[in-house]
Formats: sequence, structure tokens, C-alpha cells
Amino acid sequence: MDARDEYVERSYREQMEAAGLVAFTVVVQQTDLRVLAERELTREATESARIARRTVEAWIERDPAFGASLAPVDCPADAPRLIREMCAAARAAGVGPMAAVAGAIAQRVAEDLSPLSGNVIVENGGDTYLMGDQDRLVAIFAGRSPLSNRVALRIPGTRLPLSVCTSSGTVGPSLSFGRADAAVIVARSGALADAAASGVGNRVNAPTDVGGAVEWATGVPGLTHVVAIMGEQMAAWGELELVKLG
Repeated sequence: MDARDEYVERSYREQMEAAGLVAFTVVVQQTDLRVLAERELTREATESARIARRTVEAWIERDPAFGASLAPVDCPADAPRLIREMCAAARAAGVGPMAAVAGAIAQRVAEDLSPLSGNVIVENGGDTYLMGDQDRLVAIFAGRSPLSNRVALRIPGTRLPLSVCTSSGTVGPSLSFGRADAAVIVARSGALADAAASGVGNRVNAPTDVGGAVEWATGVPGLTHVVAIMGEQMAAWGELELVKLG
């Protein structure tokens, strides 16, 4: 099984676990979520994801450039909050607004579930939003890189909520102009983390590029941590502890 097959089958999700939380999957068209919550909330999560998708789809009908552009687009003040968040994130990272969609939807579903579950984790194709008060260890899946699942970010519960988003040019179907095995961003905003991960990933075409890509990300306001991996090379910057896994 190669890295893209492993992504398609979502086998990395087998490692997603958290004490006291129940795991379940929600699929709404192309949106495929893994949710961990204090109780089973499939119906509520499905409805949240459905509304978020309808919001994006309706906006694309109104403004086709929003769905097609690979560069930032203008966003009117009367746009829905989800759309404004995606536009702002795309502008900060210099990418198209749809580069922020998975992280934005993960955050929206987590926020909608939070009144029903104080601790909740929503993963949307490698883009994860975490809420609650518990410390978390988030492993970095980087395809065939020897560093894949060998390093993790330690996130104190006092820092939540946070988004951890990953872009890759070698894992998964998402468009990337680079060849990073993993470009990981931590930020309070799911849309910003997702868009910035694309921005970092676009800048990695050789192992020697990881340092420069991370340095670029330090100029994007609102980021908490950045990691870039290609092959055996890794560069990192930020406020969180990076730990080695056995």
C-alpha cells in the first residue's frame, strides 16, 4: 500500500484515540469526518457538516471564482462568516479560498458540537480542530517519509481550541504545487491553518526547501507552530513542544 492508498483508506485514523471520547465517522458527499466526542453525536455532526457544505456551495454558485481561483479573492462584508474566514485565510497565505475549506469545516463542526461535548476533536482529511481542556498528542503522518508517525506535537489543554492542519504533495488528493510529505500548521483558526499549510507545502519541492518554507510561514500572522517534512529532512518553528515517538 502506498501513501496515497493509505490516505484514501484513511488507515491513519486507526491511531486516532483519546481517553473518554467516542469515535465515529460522518460522511456528507466529499466531506469525510472522523469525530471524537464525549458521546455519540453522529446526527448533530452530520447536520453541521451539511449546513457548512451548503454555505460553501451556495457561495460558489454566486461567485464561481471563489471555487476556482488559486489566488486570494475579494470577499464582501455581507458574506457568511464561514466564507469570510476562508477569504481572510486565503489572503494571509496567498492561496485560493478553497485551500481553507477543510480546516474551516472542521472548526465549524467542532464549534457546533461543543455545547454537547466539552471535549471534541474533528478531523477532516488531515485537518483537525481540537476543543476542550485535555492535553493532546498529535502525531504527524508524512506518507513514506521515515519521519512519518515518528514525531508529534504536544498540545496542552490550556492552549485549546486549536487547529492542526496538514498539506502534502505526496499523500492524498489535494492540489499542491510542491512535494512536501507533510506541511503542518497549528493556529487558532482552522481556515488559516489549512490555507497556510497549503502555502508551506507549495514551497517544498526538494528536501533543502523545508527550512525556507518554514521561514516564510513565520511571516503569516496568527500561526502557533509550523513543521515541514520531505524525506529525511524536517524544519520546525513555534511555541509547542515537538516530541519523538517510539
